[in-house]
Amino acid sequence: MTSTPSSSSSPSHRPSRHALPHRTAAVGSPASFGDHLRTWRQQRHLSQLELADEADISTRHVSFMETGRTNPSRDMVLRLCERLAVPLRERNALLVAAGYAPMYRERALDDPALAAARQAVELVLKGHEPCPAIALDRCWNVVATNRAAHALLAAHVSPALLAPPVNVFRLSLHPEGLAPRIANLAQWRAHLFERLRQQIQATADPALIALQAELQQYPATEESSPMVLVGEMLGVVMPFCFESVHGMLSLISTTTIFGTPVDVTLQELAVESFFPADDFTAKVLRDVAQHHSED
Repeated sequence: MTSTPSSSSSPSHRPSRHALPHRTAAVGSPASFGDHLRTWRQQRHLSQLELADEADISTRHVSFMETGRTNPSRDMVLRLCERLAVPLRERNALLVAAGYAPMYRERALDDPALAAARQAVELVLKGHEPCPAIALDRCWNVVATNRAAHALLAAHVSPALLAPPVNVFRLSLHPEGLAPRIANLAQWRAHLFERLRQQIQATADPALIALQAELQQYPATEESSPMVLVGEMLGVVMPFCFESVHGMLSLISTTTIFGTPVDVTLQELAVESFFPADDFTAKVLRDVAQHHSED
């Protein structure tokens, strides 16, 4: 597993190979392999010539595959997916469209075959206490939490938002979630939307596009907080500052992902680990952990 600051990339979902313009239209499900290929080539902002160069094939071959005049071999499908940085979930769709069986399995994290991965996630979560840590799927739904994260969320959000699937973006920005308590809500909201935008550009996931549309309907706050906060490290991390029942807490986070997944579930899994950004927050987290250990 690898770890990166949360402000530099979106968890579990790798960025695209090229800088892309913002896409506002939902991406449908192309019927043929050629349509799939064209969609992903355009998503990566590549010409047929550039893709041909990346895949070490002729431009004519790319053109024939996109128009359906040539059916690719299985190895060719995988080569093109690799060059286009297509996520594993969508690689299966391309394989099926080309007439081949899907290659990458998708299993629930509690599947016996993923026991080692589940154990690794649980170790990361437990080992991060007394600080909060959350395991997330591709849509930012909570898969698992440690005790510190559970205590933090349960004390500050509407119980309705804690009904599965629990979505951390919804928890952060919903008026009945953490939003009213976030001191730097304008900056945090912009930070979350940028992470989501980058993920959509990388994956073209319709579920994420739907989530983005939902979040945009939530009330936006006025720019009441200063653009640069105490403790903010511009270009490195964005602190998450909110008024808890214990006082003002300031947290920063990193995202941990599996480095070489061969399973759809593992590629889309991430662990968001929060760290105290000041001494007061560190003390509160220790005190809360001590209180729960005595219960």
